Amino acid sequence: MTNAELFGEGLNLMFAGMGFVMFFLLALIYAITCLSTLINRYFPEPIPTPPMPKAVPPAPADDLERLRPVIAAAIAHHRRVQGQNL
Repeated sequence: MTNAELFGEGLNLMFAGMGFVMFFLLALIYAITCLSTLINRYFPEPIPTPPMPKAVPPAPADDLERLRPVIAAAIAHHRRVQGQNL
């Protein structure tokens, strides 16, 4: 075989291989689309029901007023542990 014949056979094989891969990928896309359509038709997603709202306790009027004694006790405890009774 001459170099030109070998090159022609190589091109022929390349295009045949690429054509086969392209055909396979297009067939795969078509099959996935068909299966997706069938699944969505016969097994639809259930519609989620919204959860029942929980009873929310009334918020305190001022969080700082509620936390002020806790903060003061924490500072006093820290100073007592560190030996800094001021």
